[in-house]
This record gives sequence, structure tokens and C-alpha cells, in this order.
Amino acid sequence: MRDLGAGFRYLLKGQKWVGRHGRQYGFGLLPGLITLVLYAGALVALALWGSGLIDWATPFADDWADPWAGLFRGLLTAVLFALALLLCVLTFTAMTLLVGQPFYESLSERVDRDVSPDGTAPESDLPLWRELWISARDSLRIVARAAVWAVLLFALGFVPVAGQTVVPVIGLFVTGFFLTEELTAVALQRRGVEVRERLALLRSRKTLVWGFGTPLALAFLVPFVAVFLMPGAVAGATLMARDLTGEETEDGDGAAKRQEDVSAP
Repeated sequence: MRDLGAGFRYLLKGQKWVGRHGRQYGFGLLPGLITLVLYAGALVALALWGSGLIDWATPFADDWADPWAGLFRGLLTAVLFALALLLCVLTFTAMTLLVGQPFYESLSERVDRDVSPDGTAPESDLPLWRELWISARDSLRIVARAAVWAVLLFALGFVPVAGQTVVPVIGLFVTGFFLTEELTAVALQRRGVEVRERLALLRSRKTLVWGFGTPLALAFLVPFVAVFLMPGAVAGATLMARDLTGEETEDGDGAAKRQEDVSAP
């Protein structure tokens, strides 16, 4: 249970860190806003033309008597939209991190320097294009795993009672795990930790991961909240990555204050 509370504290510390660094926070908002616009456009398009897509995909229902064809296709349209919405929640972080790789890489490095006893941060020797390729490749792997879970949980949602009580809770924990994996990947990738190693590392501290990711997943269900929490989530995930890799971390308050004093005119 101690790890559960520690994970939540990392989430709060990350939000506190970006609150003290306004410029980093401002730049960190841009990728989330871009991704939000793209996802909103896709959902609007699905809402407008989803019923037509279902009509095209179910020609066998053309000869059904009223009202069964309409009810059947209406149900399928609702299921399609709900599944698309769930996938948007599960993949929003991965897409935002992909769009904002340079922004979040810089933010994560700044956090590392801020809390490191010697003021340094692990750096990747790879060129930017290579980092982007690795990030995209790993994100696709995680999104594929998340999609399998999404379909499974969506199907279980039709189970009476459990589908409306237990399954949503499990869904939040699963979403929280994948959110944490994507967020910690920013810091762990710079340290040369491959995706399989990252997953093993996170599974070894599941309660820490759930303490960080589950409240974040719950917050992300509120429209637009994900955009504003993303910079702080990356900062908090960097702090947690240091914990997972056993790196020494100083209290960020003093270090941050000294940096701001030095940079002040």
C-alpha cells in the first residue's frame, strides 16, 4: 500500500514541478492540443458518417422487418462510437507523446537535472529521427496491447452486474498501467531501457504504477483535462522512472529554486 501512495505523490509532484516552470508547461501543452483537435475531428466524422458505414457493412439486414433493422444498426453504431471513444482514451497519451517527442524529451531532461544530486541528466546518443522511430515503434506495440484489452473489457461490459461494476474498475487499472508505461517511456528510453524491460520493470512495482496511472486515467475521462495534465504527468513519470531505476533523487523544491534564482535577470 505504501507504493500506491508513492505513485500518487509522484503524480502530484509532477504537476507541482510544471507549476513552478511556466515556460516548460506552456510548451508542453502544444502536443496535447494538436492531438485533441485530431481526435475530436475523427470522432465528429464518425458521429456524422458512422451510421452510413454500419449500413454499408450490414447489407444482410436490408430485408429485415421494421423496427429490427433500425434497432440492430443503431446498436452497432453506438457500439462502434463507444469503442472508438475508448480507443481514443487508451491511445491519447501515446499519440500525444509521439507528436510532442521533442517537447517532452526536453521537459523530462529538465526534471532530471533539477532533482539529480550532480545536476546532470541521462542523454540519448541517438539522432532525433532514430528516437522518433523507436518511440513510434514502441507506441504501436503498446497500443496493440491496449487495443486487445479494450476489446476484451468492452465485451465483458455486457456481462450482467459485473459488466457495470467490476469491469469498469478493472478498465481504469488497465488504462492506468498503459498510461504510466507511455509516460515513463520518455525518461526510460533516454536511459536505453527497451520496451520489454520497461514492461517488466513496471510489473515489478504494480502498486506504484497503479497509484500514479489510475487517478490519471480517471482524470483523463473528463474532456480536455488530459491536455492540461500531460506536462505534469511527464514530469511526474520522470521522477518515478528515477525511483524504478534506483537513482538518487534530491528534493526538487530547493534545486528548482536555485535554478530559477540563477536564471533570473
